[in-house]
Amino acid sequence: MLVAEEAVEIRVLSRQGKGIREIARVLAVSRNTVRRYLRSEGLPRYAREARPSKLDPYKNYLDERAKSAAPDWIPATVLLREITTLGYRGGYSILKDYLATLRPATAPEHGAAFRDRSGPPDAGRLCDDPARP
Repeated sequence: MLVAEEAVEIRVLSRQGKGIREIARVLAVSRNTVRRYLRSEGLPRYAREARPSKLDPYKNYLDERAKSAAPDWIPATVLLREITTLGYRGGYSILKDYLATLRPATAPEHGAAFRDRSGPPDAGRLCDDPARP
């Protein structure tokens, strides 16, 4: 596949009256490539067909589980265990990526209270006893 500049160059040379063979020779590409670029409206794009995911049959179940648990959140490992018993043969990463699309953006991150270090140095202490360092 040619870069955009070469595709534009093919069109410019064609408008100048150059033939397909001459354009192919000047740009060092195949005549068929020149023809394809001249016939197309814009740049030819490779479009891959969407393939079904191993997770597709279980998405409705996962949606319902996420809604039923709201406002809390069910960990992906628990949901993986559940759908594995239903016959899911995919991996954890696919499930985790899908669950990220379901999770509300306002949900607090796990352990966020312990990672907030915006205050004074001792603000993030786990112990409430002021006598303990």
